[in-house]
Formats: sequence, structure tokens, C-alpha cells
Amino acid sequence: MRLPLAFDPDRLRADLKAVEAATWTDHFVTQNYEGQWDVLPLRHTAGATHPVMQAYSDPNATEFVDAAILSRAPYFREVLAAFDCPLKAVRLMRLTPGSRIKEHRDHDLAADWGEARIHIPVTTNPGVTFLLNRTPIDMKPGEAWYLRLADPHAVTNDGTEDRVHLVIDCLATPWLTDQLAA
Repeated sequence: MRLPLAFDPDRLRADLKAVEAATWTDHFVTQNYEGQWDVLPLRHTAGATHPVMQAYSDPNATEFVDAAILSRAPYFREVLAAFDCPLKAVRLMRLTPGSRIKEHRDHDLAADWGEARIHIPVTTNPGVTFLLNRTPIDMKPGEAWYLRLADPHAVTNDGTEDRVHLVIDCLATPWLTDQLAA
């Protein structure tokens, strides 16, 4: 469901440009995708030093810290500050042209179970198809979407440009519940 929040697509792309030359980490669940799906952690579990552990959203972790690279992305910081709920892992997730994320479920991600994942498209193209419960979800840059990813979902990028989302894992607080009800 689309949240009643909107962010400036040009400023999102500018921050992406400021950090995209950094080293991205291949998504570690390789059986869930074909092609290239990678992650750039912006916020991660406190104490995580290995890139894979920084990219991983540990459902049992209770302490999170901003990655140093976030200091180069002032608008991403502004976007994150708009969420009046405790933030857990935050990362950029990129799916390159010709790649696909196979249908799967993230069993611990549902607001009604206490944790939500928010997607904010930074870049996309008409060739991207995001399916949730086999229903297409058309997400535009700058929009904020809560997706109940405990349900089956899949993504394909049949376009010619990268699809990059700012992905925010957060606790489902009354503020977030109000956003979901709006």
C-alpha cells in the first residue's frame, strides 16, 4: 500500500549519484535471483563489519547504526528522518537490466507482526515488474510503499536501466499504523 509520503525524485537520484560508485555487495541469497541484485548498506546492525553482515537485515538485532557513506547523502538522511519510528536496516537495493528476483517470501516482514519494510523507488523504468501476491505493483520514484513481504513477491527488470530502491526496515509503531490507515 502506498503511504501518504512523497519524496523528491531528483534529490533521491542526486544522492544515489553521490554514493553509487561505492562498493555494492551481491545479495547473499543467491538462489532467489538471476542476474545482478546487489545492496549498498546505509544503516546496519551495530558492530557489523563484514559487507554481507552490513547488508543483512538481522531480525534479532536491536541496535543499528548509520553507515559512514550515509554522510554523503543528505537527502537520504532527510527522508529517513521523516519516519517517526525506530529504523533498523536501511539500504539501497539495485536490480540491473535483464535480472529477476524469483518469487519468494520474507517470513519475518509484516507490519501486523511488528516489523515493516518500506520501499522508496529511486530509479526505475517501464520494464520493471514488481509482483506481490502475483499482482503488479506500479511504484514511481519518490513514492513510499509498505509491502507485506511475508507474502509471495517477485521482481523482473526487463528494461534498460537499473532499478534502485531505498529500502527501510522499521518497527511498526502507532505512527506507522496511522500512515498505513491514511
